[in-house]
Amino acid sequence: MDRIVLIGLNHKTAPVEIREKFAVVCVDTSGPLMNLGQMRALRESFYLSTCNRMEVLFTTPRLDEGISAVVGLLADIYGQTGSALKPYLYTYIDQDAVKHLYRVACSLDSMVVGEPQILGQIKDAYRQATEAKTSGVILNRLLHKSFSVAKLVRTETRIGSSAVSISYAAVELAKKIFQELQGRIALLIGAGEMAELAAEHLLSNGVERIVIANRTLERALALAKRFNGTTVGWDELAEELRRVDIIVSSTGSPEPILSAEQVRQRMRARRNRPLFFIDIAVPRDIDPEVNRIDNVYLYNIDDLQGIVEMNQAERFKEAARAEHIIAAEALKFDGWLRTLEVVPTIVSLREKAEQVREAEVRKTLSRLESLSDEEVEAIELLTQSMVKKLLHDPILFLKRTSSRARKDYYLDVARKLFHLDLDRAETEEEEDQLSLDSDKMS
Repeated sequence: MDRIVLIGLNHKTAPVEIREKFAVVCVDTSGPLMNLGQMRALRESFYLSTCNRMEVLFTTPRLDEGISAVVGLLADIYGQTGSALKPYLYTYIDQDAVKHLYRVACSLDSMVVGEPQILGQIKDAYRQATEAKTSGVILNRLLHKSFSVAKLVRTETRIGSSAVSISYAAVELAKKIFQELQGRIALLIGAGEMAELAAEHLLSNGVERIVIANRTLERALALAKRFNGTTVGWDELAEELRRVDIIVSSTGSPEPILSAEQVRQRMRARRNRPLFFIDIAVPRDIDPEVNRIDNVYLYNIDDLQGIVEMNQAERFKEAARAEHIIAAEALKFDGWLRTLEVVPTIVSLREKAEQVREAEVRKTLSRLESLSDEEVEAIELLTQSMVKKLLHDPILFLKRTSSRARKDYYLDVARKLFHLDLDRAETEEEEDQLSLDSDKMS
């Protein structure tokens, strides 16, 4: 039976400089991770890439070979040996992998517990896997189940009720730097969901005006209209640092968009008034050397972790309830997975029964040529119903054995009892003998 494996790294196991290397590769649809589908040791595969995690979920009939192949691919992306990358990786197998995926989908493993964005990201990644035809029976079922488990957790708990997000944490940090935000001007670089959330929190905490810069002007204008702000051209980004106080950057740029030298030059014009950067992009938007400049404060996504933790007490209480739901649902999936082992026997049993039924019906109808079409249909329905009812108990028994320790023994007995492993010649000989016996009895 294939094993389920999940290998990955996240904000808990790898610093931002490691994660950003994978973030750049994962957005490239022709990148190395597309090679997962060509790996012989992997039967099905799926990968998820966000600013805080990169995970590869796969099934394999050869556990050690499959793990080695995936770790080798990740090491190639990292540009180091597998042993150099391994300290940052976690590996989950079978039910542990199922539980971890459910925890990720329910946002129990996120930097901000209960944030809703991760589920949409998993759905997008699954869509890519289906388009690439790398997911199959097991991963299709598992991923769809992760969606329903996430919905169940949202319905049954209050895990998403507290107003906590990365953007919220960023604003809390800004308040500590400036004491109060009244009269401050904020520049949002990027116009995605993070920027929207940041704008909402900044304005609700007293920021006077929002300025938006985005490579796509239409998107910047739409966001500016929504928050009664203004826009600035991408080429004017560095000059805008003279006038603003808070910069929240969340673009998808593969390289820094503001250098330390650009910031240093504008600080002279500012007469060293404090400038506060919050870089929540992965890869990072702001050159880390900016933090060495006097009166400039730069925080990246990892720096927000402490503030996030301070605002999650209520969600952690609900997380305990969510963990119970996840454990129960993981057991249910494990039960379904085990039934896959008995499916071939059940299919063979049904096929053989249908072959016997069809053969006997043909012989009977050949002797009753005067029957109408309605009568023939009635005989067909009658025999189909009889076969279905006769097989009900044996099939139910086989399904129940899937969770038993002696499952292989019961499957072997069933296959021998119903002669399911006979070759075609033996099967035809058996059917002929059954027919002769039937004729004698009649």
